[in-house]
Amino acid sequence: MAFEEIYREIVLEHSRKPRNKGLLENATLKQKGVNASCGDEIELQLLLDGDVIRQAKFTGVGCAISQASASLMTLALEGRKVSEALELAHDFSAMIHGEVPKETLGDLAAFQGVSKLHARVKCATLPWQTLEVALKRSGEEVAAALE
Repeated sequence: MAFEEIYREIVLEHSRKPRNKGLLENATLKQKGVNASCGDEIELQLLLDGDVIRQAKFTGVGCAISQASASLMTLALEGRKVSEALELAHDFSAMIHGEVPKETLGDLAAFQGVSKLHARVKCATLPWQTLEVALKRSGEEVAAALE
């Protein structure tokens, strides 16, 4: 596989200058994620307004793919309902595991080539798995509070 297929310009740009990287002081939800096989780490921070993600940021360290994935993910999340964010996470994961990317992924389709490099799949999906854990945990906490 050619280097260019994986590290498309958008991935390089977001790994060099990640968007939404830093602390979100008023986060209503935080979740840490670790890829133990390579050492990538992120902490996802979300500001939820009801079931809408108003703001998303992340901190952490990792390879170019994990950082670019987190950067693009946070941009894609803002303004989406939790259910839409979970659907996007599902679509991203499906693409990374070899399915044709859906149009709704937009710039996230730049990661399509990662599916051919099995060692990098965990890097690309780390932010998304962290998101899913955070949102599912949040939903469980809300349900428990309503009981």
